[in-house]
Amino acid sequence: MPTDDLDYRTAFELAPIGLVISRNRLMVDCNQQLLEMFGATRGQLVGQSFEVLYPTHDEFERTGARIVASLDARGGYADERVMKRTGGPRGGELFWCHVSGRALNPRQPHAAGIWSFEDLSAKRRLKVDLTPREREIAALLIEGLTSKQIGKHLEISPRTVDVYRGRLMKKFDAATTPLLVQKLLSA
Repeated sequence: MPTDDLDYRTAFELAPIGLVISRNRLMVDCNQQLLEMFGATRGQLVGQSFEVLYPTHDEFERTGARIVASLDARGGYADERVMKRTGGPRGGELFWCHVSGRALNPRQPHAAGIWSFEDLSAKRRLKVDLTPREREIAALLIEGLTSKQIGKHLEISPRTVDVYRGRLMKKFDAATTPLLVQKLLSA
């Protein structure tokens, strides 16, 4: 394609990662890569809440609160989390996804934003059934947070985080937290 014909819409549509423009946690527009990643049609996602991409309502709510609490000064945010494919032959499948983006106004984090989604399933597979809270704690452990930091993020006690960490260590047969993180990264 000649560069004369390249415009922002073409760049948005052909980006190598999933992109979403949002307002008040509703998807206003998305690109083809995102549709393919989630196994959806444009009609199934545009105008819908991001909630349709999450395994549970609670994970959607907790992630929204975490985004508000964790925005940097410019409105940026990034994490790795478990998402849910909405349709196609893999509909309902859970997968690891790197999400990053920016709230256009950091004082109103959900009012308007631009978000990117990268499917990590080729690098990290979910081989063990995890509860929603275990998935959330696993994602924060991967980020290197301590029990105290995770507890503060999730508004639970550090001791509760330790209980969940113990369950994860048992499920992944990991004797130490660093080994658990290594296994989570390869899981």
